[in-house]
Amino acid sequence: MAQSLSSTVVLWVLAALFIFPVLWLVLSSLKPGGELFRYPLTILPDTWTFDGYARAWERVDFALYFRNTAVVATVTTVLTVLVSAATGYALAKYRARWLSVLFMCILATTMLPTEVILSPTFVVIRDLGLYDQLAGIIIPSILTATGVFMFRQFFRTVPDELIEAARIDGARELSIFFRIMLPLAKPIAITLAIFSFQWRWNDYIWPLLVLGDPDKFTLQVALRSLIGAENIDWTVLLPASVISILPLLALFLVTQRYILSSDLNSGLKD
Repeated sequence: MAQSLSSTVVLWVLAALFIFPVLWLVLSSLKPGGELFRYPLTILPDTWTFDGYARAWERVDFALYFRNTAVVATVTTVLTVLVSAATGYALAKYRARWLSVLFMCILATTMLPTEVILSPTFVVIRDLGLYDQLAGIIIPSILTATGVFMFRQFFRTVPDELIEAARIDGARELSIFFRIMLPLAKPIAITLAIFSFQWRWNDYIWPLLVLGDPDKFTLQVALRSLIGAENIDWTVLLPASVISILPLLALFLVTQRYILSSDLNSGLKD
């Protein structure tokens, strides 16, 4: 009983540590400029105001930037799930020595800091003529080592006899993958899709390097334009940042039952 109570207390403390910065952001966005840096700092505003939200909505074309970001996040997520599932299936069920080498090379990319591969990736995108194009953001982000690993570990738990039976019945490889294997991996696909969408929605460094046309900016890059060379209009930047996370909040509310009910161990072998 005491151990259970202590574990609960620790979890509540960790939850509070994660929630506090978000709560501070939301409450600060409701403060007038004079209260943001007043000492001593206060959590709750003395004067509640939504003026910053009105100004942020006027200064930032959220309709345009939401659309650009949604296109990038949605297309990348769909392709990431399909490519990662197909790669994981091939690595788990096909027998070839070079596939093991390929899998190790894919896992090795997780050991490289993002900054190391930014320059060569940018050169490739530029030479392909994808600079200042949304496709230039999407293509390098499709294959992720995390997604490949998740699907490979899951497909290794699926009996080979199921695939052999489908082949005996005359099913082609694509039919086996799309009609049998991919539906079985639905929990993994949903989990990866949620994480992928979140990664792409919050991506900042790569879109900043690739995009130059303000009409093609994603949301995070557009918010960067609110930061001036000498000062920052916090009364606009804070409300704009809160608005930018609303779609992710909506996504979580819609998909939380999948997140909370997914068997995260389903793709791991004992």
